[in-house]
Amino acid sequence: MAVVSWKEILLLTGLVVGCYWNCLSCGFVFDDVSAILDNKDLRPSTPLRNMFLNDFWGTPMAEERSHKSYRPLTVLTFRLNYLFSELRAASYHLLNVILHAVVCVLFLRVCRLFLDKTSSFVAALLFAVHPIHTEAVTGVVGRAELLSSIFLLAAFLAYTKSTGSDNSIVWPPITLTVVLVAAATLCKEQGITVIGICCVHEVFVAQGFTLPMLLDTLRQVLRGKDGFPCVVLQTLLKLIVLIISTLLLVIIRVQVIQSQLPVFTRFDNPAAVSSSPTRQMTFNYLLPVNAWLLLNPSELCCDWTMGTIPLVESLLDLRNLATVTFYTFLGLLAHHSLCYRHSSAKTVIMALSLIVLPFIPASNLFFPVGFVVAERVLYVPSMGFCVLVAHGFKTMSHRGHLKKISWLMAGVLLTTHAVKTFNRNWDWESEYTLFTSALKVNKNNAKLWNNVGHALENQNNYAMALRYFLQATRVQPDDIGAHMNVGRTYKNLNRSKEAEEAYLVAKSLMPQVIPGKKYATRVAPNHLNVYINLANLIRANDSRLEEADQLYRQAISMRPDFKQAYISRGELLLKMNKLTEARDAYLRALELDGANADLWYNLAIVNIEMKDSSEALKNFNHALELNPRHKLALFNSALLMQESGEPRFWPEANRRFLTYLEEEPNDANGYFNLGMLAMDANENLAAEHWMRKAIGLQAGFRSALFNLALLYSQSKREMDALPVLDELLLYHPEHIKGLVLKGDILMNHKKDTHGAKACFERILQMDPTNVQGKHNLCVVYFEERDLPRAERCLEETLVLAPNEEYVRRHLSIVRSKMAALSAAGQLLSVGEGASVSTKEEKLQSGKERAEEIAVGKEEGRGTDAVGKGAADEKNVRKSSAERPRCWGADKSGSVDCSQAKSRSAKEIKGIEEKRAAALKRLEDIERILSGD
Repeated sequence: MAVVSWKEILLLTGLVVGCYWNCLSCGFVFDDVSAILDNKDLRPSTPLRNMFLNDFWGTPMAEERSHKSYRPLTVLTFRLNYLFSELRAASYHLLNVILHAVVCVLFLRVCRLFLDKTSSFVAALLFAVHPIHTEAVTGVVGRAELLSSIFLLAAFLAYTKSTGSDNSIVWPPITLTVVLVAAATLCKEQGITVIGICCVHEVFVAQGFTLPMLLDTLRQVLRGKDGFPCVVLQTLLKLIVLIISTLLLVIIRVQVIQSQLPVFTRFDNPAAVSSSPTRQMTFNYLLPVNAWLLLNPSELCCDWTMGTIPLVESLLDLRNLATVTFYTFLGLLAHHSLCYRHSSAKTVIMALSLIVLPFIPASNLFFPVGFVVAERVLYVPSMGFCVLVAHGFKTMSHRGHLKKISWLMAGVLLTTHAVKTFNRNWDWESEYTLFTSALKVNKNNAKLWNNVGHALENQNNYAMALRYFLQATRVQPDDIGAHMNVGRTYKNLNRSKEAEEAYLVAKSLMPQVIPGKKYATRVAPNHLNVYINLANLIRANDSRLEEADQLYRQAISMRPDFKQAYISRGELLLKMNKLTEARDAYLRALELDGANADLWYNLAIVNIEMKDSSEALKNFNHALELNPRHKLALFNSALLMQESGEPRFWPEANRRFLTYLEEEPNDANGYFNLGMLAMDANENLAAEHWMRKAIGLQAGFRSALFNLALLYSQSKREMDALPVLDELLLYHPEHIKGLVLKGDILMNHKKDTHGAKACFERILQMDPTNVQGKHNLCVVYFEERDLPRAERCLEETLVLAPNEEYVRRHLSIVRSKMAALSAAGQLLSVGEGASVSTKEEKLQSGKERAEEIAVGKEEGRGTDAVGKGAADEKNVRKSSAERPRCWGADKSGSVDCSQAKSRSAKEIKGIEEKRAAALKRLEDIERILSGD
């Protein structure tokens, strides 16, 4: 038995790299999106144990929507990829290429057991370049096939060493075989079929039995003529060990999937729900279809579901001839291999075992699967096909007149397959290229039209996407998903009426409830999202909130474990201000998925609305325990700590804001809130730094600009505040608080009454009833010694605010001054008036400035709090809660939640001190004026 040389290894590896190097430029497409991009089990923040509790796609095995595909070792390799390169697709594709090269080398080693050196190398070369493998190698999720194949081949090679030179049993290789079989099964389910291959090898190759010999031995034993020979007993013992190991693995597997099969619909596999004999004829016809793909891989398609292969509904269908021909050829090969003992028979029987046994789980013959044809499941069966081709090559090449022809045919075959593989890789470059290439092969698959639409939708080309979605509804009028896609696209195009009509069509296609029959077994879980999507659409109309709630409740009644319905209903109830019911909805969702950080976050938002800050903080902390990098939980919990007014929380709030900024380094709101936190702690230099950082990232950041100006003003740096206020008013000329602060600085520090007057007059142009602006304008008139105008101004102000005692007192002062001047015989004209000092009069407006600034500091904190978890229409994704809350500003800093913020005890004390000082100065002014 020849070993594999280094030259052969290098040649095989070089050929694999030559065929697949262009796949390194491909992205994540098709199933890669769910398995890689959307799979939280890849993230380092997710506990490792989750990989052994969830399926291949990151869905808990206990959930009905789980595909029950348990492949934790494959997911582990994805996680390692993520650890080194996160979501850079090239590293994932590179590892797949390396694994394919390893499989090729192991396959060559296996071929050496049945074929000569040249023929085995031809088989390995053909396997390396066969185009049917592009889905398994270039598609990242195909790694399950690659890893399973490595362990499968290794297990088989180990088992071949289980017979000693004296035909005794060598147990260590058998033990190793069982371990490797378990590893292969943890990579992909079909790995367990290697047990059958080992059994075939043991009986027909290692022991050299033929079918007639086995039958003759069995007859003799049954007649009692002779007992089992020692060799037969040893063989039976080894087979029993293998079979028991297989049964144990199957039992464990059944326990893992909790004795439930995944839910598939007729759209995934139409024949699976067809009646007899259509189901049997169609499934048997799929066998020659797969064989033809191995023989002639000229037209490959990434998706063979739905209407790709029409059902075989009649015995007169000509496609039945293909089925008969296939079984005839397979029977002849089986007869040849089972009835003779020569080396050719042994090669053929091993080739057939490699073809048939690994394909059985995907054949639909014993249980339905979620696809009609899948090219990637032919990865292992193609090994047997390559062995048959190489065996045919060997047979031809040994006939002198056919030797050159056989080499020519082998060269042409390898060249054409290599070129086809290389070109096929480009189809996997993006989802658009992949699905458009599939449409060239098959235009009767609505799923392909839908997927091209999704690809265009991801490019925000909604108009073109709509054309493909509508075509999908024409190809398959009863495709619920296609109508849902149409509805979502109409919604993206702001055509709500058409969107609702499309959703209603999809809803009408849903199976009706049959008493006594479990609904979930008859519908794909994602189709229930039609209720979620329709409810999300109509709840934009406040008059239809109850109607939307009814849809959510209908979805829950169909699937009490439909977590997404509880999440979406919780958001709606929050919008309806039914806080207790919203909390209960989220608590029910948490019963179904207590490890969901987003649900704990949403519950915290409900607690905030219920004014239960302590409970909100606990739930934010729950979310962060599950996901320490949960951005919204970091941000809003830090904000909650900051606004508590308790300095003991501020260091942790500061840490959480900084962690948030590690995730979102370009979010100006994070820096702004760090600045506000520093202002609360009287760390003015740090506050200035963070505010400047926020403004640098977001020009015209209203809240940051105003609070920076306020910071300068409070730090007695009024001249530094003026350019900041000018920038604020450039972007937001209507900012009344900014105008008030600028007018105050101009009047009290620059003695620019003209500029101050312009600020206050602009306030009154925007809001004629603004008491603060009106009063301060009156102060300007008094400062200009225009007492009659000041009197009229204060009278108008008193009409606006009849209960403001300070306005009444100021009016009394002005009138007293006018009376005193009149008695003295002085003219009351512009430019003349009271001889009160500028400092004293400035302090009158300062009373109100103290109040204004105390309130203004709290303006525009952070980003909108959002409740994650709502389903969108394309996929079950998370969306923001629609209820605007006083948990910060939007990206422009425009949400003013100042009135909702609680002030700290220190701030309140400062305000009261400023008010008391202002009142005292006012009394001094009144006393001076009265004595004048």
